[in-house]
Amino acid sequence: MLAVVKKRRTNKRLFEIKGDIPENIVDYFKAQYGTDFEILSEADELIDIFETEWFKKTSKTVTPGENIKIYRQNLGLTQAQLGKRLGNFSKQNISDMENGRRGISKEIAKKLSLIFEMSIERFL
Repeated sequence: MLAVVKKRRTNKRLFEIKGDIPENIVDYFKAQYGTDFEILSEADELIDIFETEWFKKTSKTVTPGENIKIYRQNLGLTQAQLGKRLGNFSKQNISDMENGRRGISKEIAKKLSLIFEMSIERFL
């Protein structure tokens, strides 16, 4: 048995436990992580989504603003909190970037890449 806990809206695993897992441990993880907890049998085939044609095609249509929103939500940040991390940006400024009404400068893209630990290209 393989137990997996994932971050929201990503395929990153926070951790995994392999082997014969006691039922009380499984129950604990279900209570703590809810729908983010997954049990995989040995027969389940895992694929890397980043290598699929669907992902390659879909990722080309995602805008830099949509990336900001996705990564912000993954970290559990509000628009106001992200604005503070970027240096006194208002909630409206962040909303405008996410919705394509405001451009993203190279300087801001660099800050975003550091905050989200992602490549700067995702925000340009």
